[in-house]
Amino acid sequence: MSEIPPITRRGLLTGTTATAAAALLAVGAAPRARAATVPGLLATTAAQSADGFASVSALGLTGTTGGVAGPTVTVTTGAQLANYAGRNSPWTILVSGRIEIDGMITVVADKSILGVGSAAEITGGGLQLGSTTRPGNNVIIRNIRFTRASDDSVSVTNRAHHVWIDHCDFSQGYDGLLDIKRESDYVTVSWNHFHDHSKTCLLGHNDSYTADRGRLRVTYHHNFFDGTDQRHPRVRFAEPVHVYNNYYRNNTLYGVASTEDAGVLVEGNYFENVAHPIYSGYDDSGPGRVVERNNLYVGSGAPQTLGTVIEPRTFYTYTLDAPSTIPTTVPAGVGVGRIA
Repeated sequence: MSEIPPITRRGLLTGTTATAAAALLAVGAAPRARAATVPGLLATTAAQSADGFASVSALGLTGTTGGVAGPTVTVTTGAQLANYAGRNSPWTILVSGRIEIDGMITVVADKSILGVGSAAEITGGGLQLGSTTRPGNNVIIRNIRFTRASDDSVSVTNRAHHVWIDHCDFSQGYDGLLDIKRESDYVTVSWNHFHDHSKTCLLGHNDSYTADRGRLRVTYHHNFFDGTDQRHPRVRFAEPVHVYNNYYRNNTLYGVASTEDAGVLVEGNYFENVAHPIYSGYDDSGPGRVVERNNLYVGSGAPQTLGTVIEPRTFYTYTLDAPSTIPTTVPAGVGVGRIA
């Protein structure tokens, strides 16, 4: 059987002409996982490193590197994806085309799961980072469309730490699109498009799971919460949670909710037609602390604030974009097919 032609960095991630799936079809390859040498991808992974909390040296890791230390494979089926995502060694897993799965695939430590071009999709189920016995630490998920999950689209759970979820598209799930809970920590959620859904981003398991206190340090930046109803995020116990330079548009219930004594900094965001941009406390959950600064509220209500919050700059540096630019730059940059 002929070898797969080399996949260029441009062809791999921009999807403008060829994808890895097209490369497979061009040589008549059977639809099975194929090991491949993709130096362009590995260079991209190294160059485009995580920022925010996923970049922090802690818990024995110096940032989030995913599977860069291991080999690379292209997968086209759910069985292949589950196989490599569950291996006890580093892997870079390239998702080519549309993969239908049932339930949740468990992703264990030291994995990069990267979509090929602009057509990579996981539908029908989702990814769970870590189990109670196999941690989901040091995981990168980028450039994948998640649709119609039977539960969560992505669940970061069971003490998973150092996770970067970037340039994905989330819609039409059953429960949460992207939930982070059960003592997980050091996570960055960046440049994602969330749409056509209600319960968007939960942070913290429930009101009685106090073990989340002192963990769940998460950065949300440059995401587009596009007509989604609520949980952008809904936070319990965590501190600090850093929510900056996101675009909120037509969110019917609320934007951000800080509850159960969480500490959330909301800064440099653009809220458009959001009646309740920021809550302290929500539903049956007690109030959380929340500081807001330098946000723009257009056609939106007044934010609720309470108390003080640990500064994220205690952990990492960042540059804040002018909030007036967010309605232009964020929709133009979020989602799949935008990284090269």
